[in-house]
Amino acid sequence: MSRPATAAALPGWLRPIAGGCALILHIQPGAAKTEIAGRHGDALKVRIQAPPVEGAANAALLAFIAEALGLPVREVRLLRGGKSRRKTLEVALAPETVLARLDAIGPTADR
Repeated sequence: MSRPATAAALPGWLRPIAGGCALILHIQPGAAKTEIAGRHGDALKVRIQAPPVEGAANAALLAFIAEALGLPVREVRLLRGGKSRRKTLEVALAPETVLARLDAIGPTADR
């Protein structure tokens, strides 16, 4: 049986919070395709195909993360960064579950 990861063992872009975890993301809207692109400083870089107009990129980001984590979109919440490339999302999953599910769709390089 595996032990839960401690906060020190988690990548800087993934932080445990009450009831789940927060994901610190750097978003690149208007990309050729939607994908996780690896690390960007202390954030996880996500390329989003949607343009950054009228909330389209935010909606596409929430849908992408929800699908990647196996959650309904209503369970992924934008906490900060609605008009910024740097965003903080909240999900009601343990950090270890988030890592495992994101690694299943592609490596979250350089944790």
